[in-house]
Amino acid sequence: MLFFLCLLIFASIVFLFLAAGSQGKDEVQERLEQIGFGRKESPSPEEEELSKPFTERVYQPLREKISKVVGKWMPGGIKDSIKRKLLMAGSPRNMQVNDFLTMKGFSTLALPAAFGVLLFLGKVPFAQVILLLGITAAFGFFFPDLWLNSKIGARQKMVQKALPDVLDLLCVSVNAGLGFDSALAKVVEKTKGPLTEEFARSLQEIRMSKSRKDALRALSGRVGLSDLTSFIAALIQADQLGVSIATVLKIQSEQMRTRRRQRAEEKAQKASLKMLFPLIFFIFPAMFIVLLGPVVLSVLATFRGGGLGK
Repeated sequence: MLFFLCLLIFASIVFLFLAAGSQGKDEVQERLEQIGFGRKESPSPEEEELSKPFTERVYQPLREKISKVVGKWMPGGIKDSIKRKLLMAGSPRNMQVNDFLTMKGFSTLALPAAFGVLLFLGKVPFAQVILLLGITAAFGFFFPDLWLNSKIGARQKMVQKALPDVLDLLCVSVNAGLGFDSALAKVVEKTKGPLTEEFARSLQEIRMSKSRKDALRALSGRVGLSDLTSFIAALIQADQLGVSIATVLKIQSEQMRTRRRQRAEEKAQKASLKMLFPLIFFIFPAMFIVLLGPVVLSVLATFRGGGLGK
């Protein structure tokens, strides 16, 4: 206790000295530097390197080296699967395949190490330590996959929610006389979200001389949503058979609205079942305590009084 108190006092003194040193700069000198007088000479390359943040100087180069090493030893099939999942998740934090593998390896090793230190300090038996470290390592190995799958699910829900409205806007734009590409550009201009970003990327690919069929199929693969896949398949088939795009868009828009209504009705029917467990385990016990508690207490008091009277 005395040691921590001395440490706290020492840290407070150091903080006061640093604060005093930071506030001791002359205001006149600051003003002169702002208007161009008294500027310091340009820093040397060493000073520029040291002025960078710690993450930029140390963490990012180390992460890149680890990513290269991990990427060399990983099979190509696993890397392709992870790359597809990252595209479906929208490339969160601009993460590449090697970055994801590095995060997975780090979590697999770092979590058991930190947990092992805590177990060692707690003087846990060796057999239990090994078991708990194995469980922690398994959790650290699968946790990045769970995180990535949650990102994919959240993004697909956003796309599914926005798809009927986007199709309505596409249908209105095409019926107004615009071509499909121009209508798609109008959708990109007027809406926001993951679906709009994917349409913008497909438009850019089409403008870079990629065929519309390949661009739309690539969009379907990046999202991985069944409703969007069926819509794109209908568009491609209509384009190949020469069917009017406006007719296909109208039919698909009606189908998407019907599916959205059916999903809402399904969720409404499931609500009563989902409310059953909170009612049984949380609300009903509290109601029984409030309603029957005074009755039980009065009955117990009566029995005790009768016993004492006898």
